[in-house]
Amino acid sequence: MMCLYANSAGAQSSYEQVRPRIVVTADPELDDNNSLIRFLLYSSDFKIEGLIYASSGFHWKGDGKGTKWFVPGREYARFGLDTCPCTSWRWAENERFIDDAVEAYGKVYPNLKVHNSNYPAPDELKSKIRYGNIEFDGDISKDSPGSDLIKSLMLDDKPEPLFITAWGGQSTIARALKSIQEQYEYTTEWEAIKKKISRKVVLLPSGDQDDTYAKYIKPNWPDIDYRQFRGGPNYGYGAQLGAKEGDSVYLTASWMKENVSDRGPLGALYRVWGDGKQMVKGDIMDYFGISGYTNDELKRLGYVVWMPVQPKGSWLGEGDDHTFMNMLGNGLRAYEVGSYGGWGGRETGNMEAMNFSFPSDTSANTMATTLSTLNNQLNKSAKELAYPDFFPQAQHDFAARLKWSVTPKYANANHAPVVKVEGPLHVLAVAGEKIRLNGAVSDPDGNAISFKWWQFGVGSYPDKVVISNPASAQAGVLILNDAVGGQTIHLILEATDNGTPSLTSYQRIIITVKNK
Repeated sequence: MMCLYANSAGAQSSYEQVRPRIVVTADPELDDNNSLIRFLLYSSDFKIEGLIYASSGFHWKGDGKGTKWFVPGREYARFGLDTCPCTSWRWAENERFIDDAVEAYGKVYPNLKVHNSNYPAPDELKSKIRYGNIEFDGDISKDSPGSDLIKSLMLDDKPEPLFITAWGGQSTIARALKSIQEQYEYTTEWEAIKKKISRKVVLLPSGDQDDTYAKYIKPNWPDIDYRQFRGGPNYGYGAQLGAKEGDSVYLTASWMKENVSDRGPLGALYRVWGDGKQMVKGDIMDYFGISGYTNDELKRLGYVVWMPVQPKGSWLGEGDDHTFMNMLGNGLRAYEVGSYGGWGGRETGNMEAMNFSFPSDTSANTMATTLSTLNNQLNKSAKELAYPDFFPQAQHDFAARLKWSVTPKYANANHAPVVKVEGPLHVLAVAGEKIRLNGAVSDPDGNAISFKWWQFGVGSYPDKVVISNPASAQAGVLILNDAVGGQTIHLILEATDNGTPSLTSYQRIIITVKNK
C-alpha cells in the first residue's frame, strides 16, 4: 500500500480553505429574504463582492413616472388575474430588505466574530449593496449601479472565478454583459475580453425569471458557465409536502421556533408561516403571514392561494439556497466544478425535466399536488444520482450559526470538526492498486467524533470501490481492476461530532485512474 501524499506533487493541499468570490442578486420575494439570512450566516466562507437588488417577473419597481408594463404569461396574468399593464408589481415603497438583513447582521456581528474570525465587518457588507435593473422585469436598456458593479468585477484582473447568483431575474447581470459588449465589441480587445469573462464568470441561477438568459446571455455569451443544480436538499416552498421522514422534523413549527425564529435579530427577520408579516403591504400573493384562516377563507379575502396553508410557525421556504450552498467551506469543494455536488445538489447538464410550470388549475389543492410531484421528482433525481441526503446536516449547521449569533462566549456553542487529509486532494492511481487514506480530525470543542469514508457517486467510474476500515480516520481503498484510465473516483471523509446540534465536516479526495 502507498501513502496518499506520494502521488500528485504540487496539487491542492487539504489545509487550504478557498473563499470564493460571490455576488448575490435578489428580488424581494420572501424566500429570497430567508435565503439571504442563511447566506449572511455563511459570509465567513465567502468573499462577498456584491449584494444587489434585482427585479424579476414576480417583482419590479416601475420608473416612478406612471409608465405601465406588461409581459404576457407573467404572474399578474395567471390565477385569473387581470391587473396589468401596471406601473409596478409587488414592490414595496422604499424597498430595503437587503439593507434590513445586513443591519440585523451588524447587531449580531460581535457574537459571530467570536465563533469565526472570517466574518466580514458590517460596514464592508453595506459597501457592497447596490440597486440593479429594478424598474421593469427583463429590461436591459440602461446601466444601473448594480450592473456597473458587476461589470467592474467581471473586468477586473483578479484571477479567481466570479460566482454570480440570480435569485430573481438576470437583467442586472445581462445589462453588465451588454454594457461590456457595447463598449468593446468593435475594438481589437473584444475577443480577449469575451474569452476572459467566459472563463471567469460562473452564473448560479434560480431559473430564468425574466427571460434575459434565454434572450440575451445565452445567445451572446454561450461559453459562460451556467450551473443549475438538482438532486440536493429541497429548500424551497412546499418542502414539507412529501418530505422524507428524517427531514420533516426540521420543517416543523417547534424546530423552527427553537432554532430559527427565536434566535435574535436575524431569526426575527426570518419568515415562517403565520408570522403576521408581508414583504409588501396588501400583496395579494403573500398570504403566508396570515394565520387562522383556511385556503377558501383566504381566497374570499382576495388572496391568490397557490399553496395550501401550513401550521403556524413552520417552514416557509428558502428557494435560492441551492445557488450558494455548494460554495461553503465544509470540505466538499463543490464550488470547484458544478458536477462535484454538495449541500446545494449537483449540475448534471439535463435540467429540462425539472423545470416548474404552473398548471392551468391554480387552486391550492392542485398546486399542492404539483409541488408534491416536483418534490417527488427531486427525490427521485437524488436516488438516480445516488445522491446523499444532506438536509439534516445543513439544518444542523444553520441552527448552530444562528446560535452563534446570540452567544457571546465561544464555549457556549458548538463548532464543526476540523477535517484534514495528509497529502494532496487529487491523486493518481492505477487499476488494482491499494491506497492508504490518512485523515486527521479534531474538534474545537473537544467533542467525540464519528468517522466515515464513503464514495460519492459523482465520479466517472461507474462502480463501487472497496473501502477498508471506513469508520476510521485511517482507511484504505482498492481500485478495482476494471477501472479504466481517465475515470475518476470521489471519496469523502465525513466527521460528525456529538455536540448540540451535531455538526458535520468533510474532506473530498478525487482519484484519477491512469493507464498502467
